[in-house]
Amino acid sequence: YNRKEDYVVIYDKKGLPPVLSRQSQLENLREREFDVLIVGGGATGAGCALDAQKRGLTTALVEKGDFSCGTSSRSTKLIHGGIRYLQKAVLGLDLEQWNLVCEALSERRHMLDAAPHLSNDLPIMIPVYQWWKLPYYYAGTLLYDVISGFHGLKWSRLIFKSHALELFPLVKEKGLKGAVVYYDGQQNDSRMNVMLILSAAREGACTVNYTELLEIKKDENGKICGAIVKDGISNEIMEVKTKSVINATGPLTDAVRLMDNPDIEPICSPSTGVHVVLPGYYSPDHMGLLDPETSDGRVIFFIPWEKYTIAGTTDVACEPHSQPEASQKEVDFIMKEVKTYFNDALEVRESDILAAWSGLRPLVRDPKAENSAALSRNHVIEVSPSGMVTVAGGKWTTYRRMAEDAVDTLVKTHNLKSQPCSTYRQRIEGGDGYHRGLHAQLCQEYGLDEQVAEHLAHNYGMQAHEVAKLAELNDKAGRSNGLGRKIVHGMPFIQSEVRYAVRYEYACHVKDFISRRTRLSFLDEGAAREAIPKVATIMGEELDWTEDQVSSEIEDALHHVRNMG
Repeated sequence: YNRKEDYVVIYDKKGLPPVLSRQSQLENLREREFDVLIVGGGATGAGCALDAQKRGLTTALVEKGDFSCGTSSRSTKLIHGGIRYLQKAVLGLDLEQWNLVCEALSERRHMLDAAPHLSNDLPIMIPVYQWWKLPYYYAGTLLYDVISGFHGLKWSRLIFKSHALELFPLVKEKGLKGAVVYYDGQQNDSRMNVMLILSAAREGACTVNYTELLEIKKDENGKICGAIVKDGISNEIMEVKTKSVINATGPLTDAVRLMDNPDIEPICSPSTGVHVVLPGYYSPDHMGLLDPETSDGRVIFFIPWEKYTIAGTTDVACEPHSQPEASQKEVDFIMKEVKTYFNDALEVRESDILAAWSGLRPLVRDPKAENSAALSRNHVIEVSPSGMVTVAGGKWTTYRRMAEDAVDTLVKTHNLKSQPCSTYRQRIEGGDGYHRGLHAQLCQEYGLDEQVAEHLAHNYGMQAHEVAKLAELNDKAGRSNGLGRKIVHGMPFIQSEVRYAVRYEYACHVKDFISRRTRLSFLDEGAAREAIPKVATIMGEELDWTEDQVSSEIEDALHHVRNMG
């Protein structure tokens, strides 16, 4: 089924497998028989696809929307063990929370090693305004470091007031006694998700976005034997032949469980977390801040990201929803906390909010636990009578371990022949050969603006060369194609990224590009609105859209941006 002409080669490194186009992936979905069909194209689903395919299982993945369109693109952008979970584990003698922290700290190391272009270490300051809390917080962060062991980053440190003000000049000075600085990781979440999908596709997995699961087919014994799916682009309905199904749909877990068995009890009880984006001057480039005790007992992070500042997150119980919106009440709460922890010299204004978004945490109840009503921050694996494996809960940082556990369970349940898991510390798309001087190399080789070169290096890794080459191509008359121009003034995104996203990263709609192939709508809603017509025009050329289709895409993308917050 993998005809040579169907290959779309992204990166011509010798021996590197090519990635199939979306159309070819759909043909494979129709014609091949798979060991496993994974439902859900977020972090966990993508991790399952990469893990299963590398074990030698023939693997397909379908996602109703775009890859990473849900929770996986709406995180706090941290790769962390969960220092607040450690506090709960110690004070509450909670073994489950302790195990979650230990597991997450190990997986934090994996993510930083697997995607050096998309991740980095980040020091985070805890300002302290009572003397007795200095040793309290310092002891906690040191324990965090000790648990990390060989997987650790830099050691935490206790600093005086004067040093704290040097590192984070806008922190509230009045009453400040000192601070504790500890280290965690940071990532570009949706780019990480898409790179996992591309890595799985390179291994041979069939990965298709905008393809909805309609029905799970079963044989006379009630065991899974296939599925009916619908291509959301062409509206074609097709049957997928598969021996098994993994349900990795995050907050929408119960919808697929009910499709498999209408009599089951729900296990998912999501909560929503809102973030706001503020100008970069709210935080230093390389120092975050943690408010460990907000006015209502929650915690708030202030994190530098992509030259901006993210403030969040909240934690409010909600109903499952594919596109949650940031409520004004939660935005107001975050801004109130910003004012509490920042110096009076900074006028914290609502007009400073550049963007806001809400994401769902897929909290679950373990149906096998003695107290099945208790919500778990850890992940849960469930096998239904039909043989469907559901993996739910957990967090971004532990996606790989969740995938490993899910595929282990699948192999055991269905007696499939497979190799052992081999994903730990495996470099993902763009990571092989990446080095910290890549942006300088791009400046020299392609004459790129330094801001653009840094952006390409940190978002595409070694694939940045291909985006840069696309930008420098000329037409037959020797005229520049204009693809090296910025899409929006003052932002590092260039026009060649649009074509690259369509050709090589499965972008199907304008909102895919502005939200998940780049992070434009997450950083600055106004800039995103300005960029939408240009992006739609370029995508229209690539996908042969009519004028009506271009207009419809523009309206859909504007609606998407308006409804983020």
